[in-house]
Amino acid sequence: MKSTNKLSNLLLLTFVTGIFIMLLPAEGVAQQSLNDLSKWETNGNWIQEEDNVLSIQPRPGEEGWRRFDDYLWSKKQYGDFALELEYKIPEDGNSGVFVRVREKDDPVETGIEVQINDVHGKEELTAHDCGGVIGTVGPSKNMAKPADEWNKMRVTVVGTQLKVNLNGEQVVNVNLQNTSRSDRPMKGYIGLQDHGLPLQFRNVSIKEL
Repeated sequence: MKSTNKLSNLLLLTFVTGIFIMLLPAEGVAQQSLNDLSKWETNGNWIQEEDNVLSIQPRPGEEGWRRFDDYLWSKKQYGDFALELEYKIPEDGNSGVFVRVREKDDPVETGIEVQINDVHGKEELTAHDCGGVIGTVGPSKNMAKPADEWNKMRVTVVGTQLKVNLNGEQVVNVNLQNTSRSDRPMKGYIGLQDHGLPLQFRNVSIKEL
């Protein structure tokens, strides 16, 4: 009889524990790798190189940034998230990370862009310098490495708050509600810009918050 009671108590404890775990907040959402071209959509000449490096090699005649179909676009939309990636650009290189884009064919007007460009050593910074958020604020400090070196960037968006960490230093912490980007959607696509110049990304991952 005692053995039966112990078994019943154990089963009840297991059931209650399971219910408690199910009711806990989903804080342990796994980091999702986006380091594979199969996770993206594009018409651009993106190539997956050794060690899962995502490289863009613009074809002849592909110049400028208005070729939106050639950007690397996420297949799903994201709201609150932390996006991590590493990038390498050549001298005078230029690119950008778009977040919460409503329309892929009009990311500038329907999304938010975090700037990537070759500004190592520049002193006076604007929203168009590396780590800055176009139309809002520039980076608080210049953390961009010299051309042809790998940089690490993390973009975190929660509600209307956007933070940018570049090479280990937070360079932007802005409330979008107080900027010209206050009308942007709270959820949208992520895009990596093809600016008509060679560049590389690696270790791209995202965690939904």
